Amino acid sequence: MATLLWQVLPYLALAVFVLGHAWRWRYDRFGWTTFRMPLVRNRLLRLGSPLVHLGVLAVLVGHVLGLLVPSAWTEGVGLGQSVYDVISVTAGTLAGAATLLGLVLLVARRIADPALRRGTTVMDVVMYLVLGLVVVLGLAATVGVNVLGSGHDYRDTVAVWFRGVFVLRPDPALMSGVPLLFQLHTLAALALIAVWPFTRLVHAWAVPIAVFGQPPAGIKARR
Repeated sequence: MATLLWQVLPYLALAVFVLGHAWRWRYDRFGWTTFRMPLVRNRLLRLGSPLVHLGVLAVLVGHVLGLLVPSAWTEGVGLGQSVYDVISVTAGTLAGAATLLGLVLLVARRIADPALRRGTTVMDVVMYLVLGLVVVLGLAATVGVNVLGSGHDYRDTVAVWFRGVFVLRPDPALMSGVPLLFQLHTLAALALIAVWPFTRLVHAWAVPIAVFGQPPAGIKARR
């Protein structure tokens, strides 16, 4: 089971991520940068959208630093472990809470507006559920383990395993002693990676696509 979860599943998720984007580009290229329904402006959108976008950006920056930067490097520039822990827990909790609040507002807007509710697809529901699960589990791990619990330094376990994935040497033994909430958060993140190409999350690439050239407006999505 450990081999399946921590050696096989990451590469399956990454394969679906890459191949799914290739499929989406092939059959729905114009849909990457446009919404299929009118963008309804209201108070929930004005509040929820910035919270989600800024919160996700902060979460991503924190994860990049935490997962890709070894603890020896931060200690080498004078940032001790205790200081790093305080910054990580505080910033991570605030960013996660902002993202979760924004998601709740956007889901409430989608439910409350009849036009948006009718236009909601199955993959929209999947996206909100998986993204919400990732955020909730991340907050639960941060608060439940590192604030209220005994604490866990994920940079010595999850981060080392994560870097191992990209050098084709993931060590499942590193994840064996990781608290369950951190494990579930990691698995939920892999699920989000897998469903990403088939949801509205592909709009995250709208700016890079615009830089390199959007497809002509006359192109219609092939189904």
